Amino acid sequence: MISRYLVALLMTPLLALSVLPAQADYQLETVAEDLNFPWSIAFLPDGNYLVATRPGDLLRVSKDGDVSEPLSGTPEPLVEGQGGYFDIMLDQDFTDNRTVYLSFAWGTLDANATRIVKATLGESGLENTEVLFTASPTKAAGAHFGGKMVQLADGTIVLATGDGFDYREAAQDTFSQLGKIIRLNKDGSAPADNPFADGKAGNPYVWSYGHRNTQGLVVDTTTNTVYNHEHGPQGGDEINRIEPGKNYGWPAITYGINYSGAYVSPFQQAPGMEQPLKYWVPSIAPSGFALYEGDAFPAWRGDLFVGALVDKEVRRIDMEDGQLVAEEPLFSELDARIRDVRVGPDGFLYLLTDSETGKLIRVKP
Repeated sequence: MISRYLVALLMTPLLALSVLPAQADYQLETVAEDLNFPWSIAFLPDGNYLVATRPGDLLRVSKDGDVSEPLSGTPEPLVEGQGGYFDIMLDQDFTDNRTVYLSFAWGTLDANATRIVKATLGESGLENTEVLFTASPTKAAGAHFGGKMVQLADGTIVLATGDGFDYREAAQDTFSQLGKIIRLNKDGSAPADNPFADGKAGNPYVWSYGHRNTQGLVVDTTTNTVYNHEHGPQGGDEINRIEPGKNYGWPAITYGINYSGAYVSPFQQAPGMEQPLKYWVPSIAPSGFALYEGDAFPAWRGDLFVGALVDKEVRRIDMEDGQLVAEEPLFSELDARIRDVRVGPDGFLYLLTDSETGKLIRVKP
């Protein structure tokens, strides 16, 4: 339907994005359902899937859609507010070492943090589980954890942490690990080439700062470029190209306002603070993030895909030479909140819908 693409968007003055017509035919295929708020998916070498649910279950889903009982040996998350399991990621050398990383909300409602554990995936569950990293300081209440992860070509792990909502000023404090992009080694140590590695001007784990609540991280494997997207308050959701040591502005600059209608800041730009590649006003509530590098949809190659919880769709962001040039809404026919968007090794796009009867959906030509 033509009306599906006539979407009124308020575009950034930095970059006027046009709304694209459909450039690829697709079909939506339900792989599995009744997954109880699935929030993250990883692709196993045998063609099966790992799915992490926000309430704290790790499930093995077969290529035919059979869903296992919850795997054993998994850590107990804080399931309050936005807390729970956030992301499941396979190590680059998973075929040899069977190592997985799981991020989640840890602690109590009065003292909690974003945590990563490292474990070996066995036949029935996780084994040799060890805590790899816990963000510091702890915070009260169950909001703005971040929790997304990617692994870079050098093996280091990049983790997003949220600002804790009531602790937003900490995002500008380079010694705090709240509101940051964190980079760590696979043994949990801080890399020697991190921007504040000597600890004199900031925390050794901090890779970039000034972030509100990152809900998507991707890495372009051809350039090792990292992109994030993060929630603004009322408006001001962003996509950023992440560079070590850079300040992305929150809450000193923002294109959003407080939920009360008051200013967070009167400034949208400031010296020494990065501008987003793209922002949305009003908010789309971005969730899930994928960079398409497959072969099944040649017209999508090199493009970004962002879940839009508010509009119950996915936005395809057409990327040309590292710039965002156009935007296309997709999959609104599902009428579902899309929590995760991933590209499988088969070149198909995969979606997780965010509900008690959540589905794993495969997007095929």
